[in-house]
Amino acid sequence: MNAIILTAIWGVVMMFSGVFFKNKSIPKYLAIIGLLIAVIANTAEFSIAKPIVHINIHDMLRFEKYNLLFIDVAFLCTMVYFLLSGTEIEKVGPHAGEYFALIFFVLCGVSIVATFNTLLMFFIGIEIMSIPLYILTGSEKRNLKSNEAALKYFLMGAFSTGIMLMGIAFVYGGNPNGSFFIDKIQLGSGQMPVMIALGLLFMLVSLSFKVSAAPFHFWTPDVYDGAPTVFTSFMSTIVKAAGFFAFIRLFEHSFGTMHDQWQKLIVIITVSTLLIGNVTAVFQQSVKRMLAYSSIAQAGFMLLALFALNDKAKEGILLYTAAYSLATIGLFGILTKMEDFTIDGFNGLAKQQPLLAFVATVCLLSLTGVPLTAGFQSKFFMLMAAVDNGHQFWLVIVAVLFAAISAYYYFRVIQAMYFKESSQPSVTVIHSISSQFKIMLIVIAILISIIGIYPEIVIGWMYR
Repeated sequence: MNAIILTAIWGVVMMFSGVFFKNKSIPKYLAIIGLLIAVIANTAEFSIAKPIVHINIHDMLRFEKYNLLFIDVAFLCTMVYFLLSGTEIEKVGPHAGEYFALIFFVLCGVSIVATFNTLLMFFIGIEIMSIPLYILTGSEKRNLKSNEAALKYFLMGAFSTGIMLMGIAFVYGGNPNGSFFIDKIQLGSGQMPVMIALGLLFMLVSLSFKVSAAPFHFWTPDVYDGAPTVFTSFMSTIVKAAGFFAFIRLFEHSFGTMHDQWQKLIVIITVSTLLIGNVTAVFQQSVKRMLAYSSIAQAGFMLLALFALNDKAKEGILLYTAAYSLATIGLFGILTKMEDFTIDGFNGLAKQQPLLAFVATVCLLSLTGVPLTAGFQSKFFMLMAAVDNGHQFWLVIVAVLFAAISAYYYFRVIQAMYFKESSQPSVTVIHSISSQFKIMLIVIAILISIIGIYPEIVIGWMYR
């Protein structure tokens, strides 16, 4: 409860910060302070199970250790994002305080989708998380690509929301208890009722839109490419991970007893997502667009948690949130300093900016799933979850093969940085690189390595 209250309040504080403070740097520091308070308060609730204020929520939200741990991981990754890219957020437009306010409202939605216990709160959380993103996507008002991306994102988001509401209506009308509570639908064992099956299908489609799973992914490359790079970083990491967490929570509690009846649908979506994401990423010449398609491929791996729906999957989604968020935030942070987003724009970066090239390499290796990186551990846990499930073992082999394919397009960037010469010396990086930016890049590389060697630093909190 602490996280929901504080992020909502601090979002309002950030809205007024632009009015009372003319210095554009102050909102960034206020945002960091507010997020630090939210992390401390959420950790306190995690440890002593007591919110700041007691509100009778009638069990519409459920604050358990696992949910609160996910919120902590999401908030800490956002903290890294603020410290690394906060200056770039200030440069997007004249209203930096409002951008930070919208991010805090998104985090409020993230906290709700992590703890919802009814279909109504699930819908409210998804919308609170999504609506500010439409505005952030179109925040570069003079950029036609940003305007196009915002319109496309809004239309697709509104369409998927309508499908979600239809699914909720079918599930509510079809469950014998007539309840919105996700653990009181009580489907039992037998054949799934037609109305429940339709509701499940509609919500599956809607959530696949939200997490950019194929074949409902088509909005992702254009939106990620058109949005300001600094906001693409946030959209493709913390928000995507929260969508998957909501996906897993909803289907485990509402439809878990009939897992075998909808598991094959997840298999089809998983294979499609891995195939489309990896194959299309191979042919991209823009690193930003390649990362957009690779985020679809990463979604395919995260879908293995929904396929398995066991304890190993729950551990894996926490690790994946940390590993994928850190690596992608680091890469997009480096992209914000680049003039040319093409792969050729990275030629010779190791000679001009060795630290940026080194951290970019660590992040790319983690996304590939190379051992001793956080990405390897997260992929390993996902694959182990699928193996432990005991069904569709061939899916594990397919996932490993596609992980090998991903090495091709990730290693193309590494090759460009270390083994190719730049045709335009000294102009690959145009924006000033502060010492704080370099320190945060080093911190990201260290965190990726530590989690890769010692994953218990994340998942160990589940059992304390």
